[in-house]
Amino acid sequence: MDANQYTSEYLTSSADYVDWLEEIIGSINDGILVIDKQGVVRLINDEYTKITSVRKKDIIGRYLRDVRKGAMLTETLKDGKRRSGIYRKEGTTEYVVDMAPVYRQGEIVGAVSVCKSLTEVHYLTKELKQSREMIAKLENTFGHIYQARYTFDDIIGNEAGLRAPVNIARKATQSNLNILIQGESGTGKELLAHAIHHGSSRVNFPFVPVNCTAIPSSLLESELFGYEEGSFTNSKKGGKIGLFELAHNGTIFLDEIGELPMDLQAKLLRVLQDGRIRKIGSIREQEVDVRLICATNKNLGTMVGKQRFREDLYYRLNGVQILIPPLRERKSDLTDLINKFLPGGSTSQHWNLNEEVLDAFSRYNWPGNVRELYNALNYAVNMTDNDSIELHHLPETIRRQSTVPKASDSEKTLKEILQTTEQEIIIETVKSFGNTLHGKKQAAKKLGISLATLYNKLNQSTVSNK
Repeated sequence: MDANQYTSEYLTSSADYVDWLEEIIGSINDGILVIDKQGVVRLINDEYTKITSVRKKDIIGRYLRDVRKGAMLTETLKDGKRRSGIYRKEGTTEYVVDMAPVYRQGEIVGAVSVCKSLTEVHYLTKELKQSREMIAKLENTFGHIYQARYTFDDIIGNEAGLRAPVNIARKATQSNLNILIQGESGTGKELLAHAIHHGSSRVNFPFVPVNCTAIPSSLLESELFGYEEGSFTNSKKGGKIGLFELAHNGTIFLDEIGELPMDLQAKLLRVLQDGRIRKIGSIREQEVDVRLICATNKNLGTMVGKQRFREDLYYRLNGVQILIPPLRERKSDLTDLINKFLPGGSTSQHWNLNEEVLDAFSRYNWPGNVRELYNALNYAVNMTDNDSIELHHLPETIRRQSTVPKASDSEKTLKEILQTTEQEIIIETVKSFGNTLHGKKQAAKKLGISLATLYNKLNQSTVSNK
C-alpha cells in the first residue's frame, strides 16, 4: 500500500487529517504551539500546557499577542527568521523556546514554537557534564597507562659497549625517522625505545608498546587497527579502537617485529607510506601521526633473503638502525648493573657479594643477557637469610659454569684452552635452549654450526670428561 492509498483509506476527510496531525504533535515530549499567518493560535499540545500552565481553551482560536504578552513568535511570522534558546519564565517555571516559520509554496503561512523546560535542560546539562568528567578521567587514566617509564638515565653502561648505540638513539630522538632496534632477548630493547620516546617532542603523547608474539596472529590486525561494530562474530558493541589510533601523535613500539605475518606486513607498509589506517569492516580511512619504533632479536636482512620478511618494509623500518650488544660483550658493566638491580638501588652497597660470586658472574656467558642477570640477583636475594650473597645462593646454571676449572698457560696448551672454552660455551648454550631436539637445533643456529657438528662436539665433550 503506497502513501496515497493509505491517505485515501484512513484519512477520508481534512478533519481526520488534522486529528491525525494533532495526535502526532500530542505525542511529542516538547511543548508545541502553532499559529497561522494572522497570528491566531491553532494548536498546542499537552506538554506546552505543562510547561507554561496555559490551557487549550484559553488560547486556541485567539491572537497569540492577546494571550501571551511579549510573545516573539509573531516576529518570526513577520521576518521569517529562526530563533533558538529564547529564555522565558512563567511564575516559577523557566523554559527555553525555539521558533521557526512555516512555509507553503514559498510563502510564510504560519509559525511554530518548541518549548523545553529548563529543569530538563539542567538535567541534560548535568548529564553532559558528568559525561565530560568521565571522558576526562578516562583520558587521564589512558595518559598514565601509555607513558614512557624510562629515560636515558636508566640505561647502565653507556660509557662501555652501549656508548655507540646510546649516542645514535639520542640523536634519533630529534627526528621522526622510523627506528629498528636489534639485539638478543633481554638486552633492553624496550627500555631504549622508552628512552627515545621520552627524549622526543612526542613525550606528552602516548607510548604504546606491542609485543607481536604475545597476541595471536588472528587477532593482531584488529588489535593494531581496530574494527567497526558488527565486523565479525562476537565483535564488541560500538567496535574497537586500534593501537595505532591510540598512539596518535605519539609513538608505537612493535617488539618482535620479525614475527609479524606477511599479510600484516603489507598493511603495516601501507600505514607507513600513507599515514592512514582502515579499521576492519570500515569503508573509510583515517589519518594517524605515529612515530614507529621496532625491535627484533632476529636478522631481518637474512629473513628478507629467505622471503620471510618484505624487503620494502625492511627498508621502510630501517630509518635508523641501532644494535645493542649482548651482556657477554660488555661485562665491564656488571658492577654497575648489580648495584642497580639489587634491592635499594643506588644504596645497595650494604649487600655483600663475595669474590666467588663476582668471579662466577664474570665467567658466566649470560645467554639471557641483562634480564637473566636481574632474575639471578633476585633469586639470590630470596635464597639468602641475610645481606651476604654466596656462591650457593646463585642459580644452578651459573654455579655449574663457575666450577669449571680455569686453564692456565702452564697447565694447558693453547689448543686445549680453546677446546675447553668451546666446550663450555656449547654446553651452556644447549642448556639455555633445552636438551630437546628443538633446543639443540636452536643452539646450533645460535652458535652458527650445523646440528651434526653440535652432536659431534657434545660427544667429544662427553668423552673428554670420562
